[in-house]
Amino acid sequence: MEQIFIRPMIPVESIGNIGSEKKVTTGQDGGSVFRDIFNEAIQNVRTTDEDLTKQEYLLSTGQIDDAHTVPAAAAKAQLSVELLSSLRNKALEAYNEIIRISV
Repeated sequence: MEQIFIRPMIPVESIGNIGSEKKVTTGQDGGSVFRDIFNEAIQNVRTTDEDLTKQEYLLSTGQIDDAHTVPAAAAKAQLSVELLSSLRNKALEAYNEIIRISV
């Protein structure tokens, strides 16, 4: 009889690691790290949207063998848009909080 082994769970990289390879600084250079995070999120939205468009085209022309890749690409594109909007909302909340601080 064949033995079944339970494989350990592999940790998923979190969003907190975005831009972690860059040196975090204060002042003007700190803004560049912040900008890089947003640019990366925007590029992710563009890339996933292009992939979704490509998958939909391949499905509509009958050039794709597995139709399940289209809903997967759609979900990926939707999640990237939701991530970008969440980042924007958190940035606006942080900005409003900083504005309310009295010196």
